[in-house]
Amino acid sequence: MDKSILLTNDDGIFAPGLGAMRSAVADLGDVQVVAPANEQSGVSHSITYLEPLIIDDVYRDDELFGRAVGGSPADCVKAAMLELCDPVPNLVISGINCGSNAGINVLYSGTVAAAIEGAFFGVTSIAISLSTDTRPDYERTAQMAVELIRQLLNQNPPTGSLWNINFPKQHEGWPLGVKVVPMGLERYRERLEKRIDPRGRSYYWSGLHPEQSPPSQADTDVAGLADGYVTITPLNFNLTCLEQLGRLQDCAWELGHQATKTAD
Repeated sequence: MDKSILLTNDDGIFAPGLGAMRSAVADLGDVQVVAPANEQSGVSHSITYLEPLIIDDVYRDDELFGRAVGGSPADCVKAAMLELCDPVPNLVISGINCGSNAGINVLYSGTVAAAIEGAFFGVTSIAISLSTDTRPDYERTAQMAVELIRQLLNQNPPTGSLWNINFPKQHEGWPLGVKVVPMGLERYRERLEKRIDPRGRSYYWSGLHPEQSPPSQADTDVAGLADGYVTITPLNFNLTCLEQLGRLQDCAWELGHQATKTAD
């Protein structure tokens, strides 16, 4: 049975990665596009609730391409599920993102956050990202992504499952294959670069260190990408530490005499 697919991203509705994915994913089912009006990279799972969401139709060649949302990727999925999409999607695809979303960057990623929001709604959701250091070939990546999504769905994953797929940089002969691996937990080398504006005021640019150390953790998404492999990582948005939960649930907790007196 064909899927009803919501396609979104964090690079914005006019991003070439979204356009390439829109063309390729049509082979899987009916596609509806709801994406940010502007780039929302690094916004994680932020949502808009202190101001209204402005949503506009976007046309290409006199046909409706999708809806542009003046908000975050999570806003896009909420709006799609609650109001915009008919029928309601049973598959969410977020991407193709320009740049990888691996390791702890998963926590910052708007691309992954859109997929998480889809999983919140009980819909199987997949984030797609492409590492870049040269001009990206989104069309080729989109075709490979659709083939992997097809194979993943053929495994009958639980409804509402969440997946993160990263493609390596486009070097000759890459990708070498596919690895199913956990996300890496190493901290990236970061820096704040201080500059001075024309009025003598300090300001800072945040970014990664230009010379990253090779990952020390083997068999992770970060290491797999560095070695030229596509990585697939199943994710879970439940942040509960079950080990600590079980250890501490049997403790006899006390609030102290003052708290007890106030309660009385």
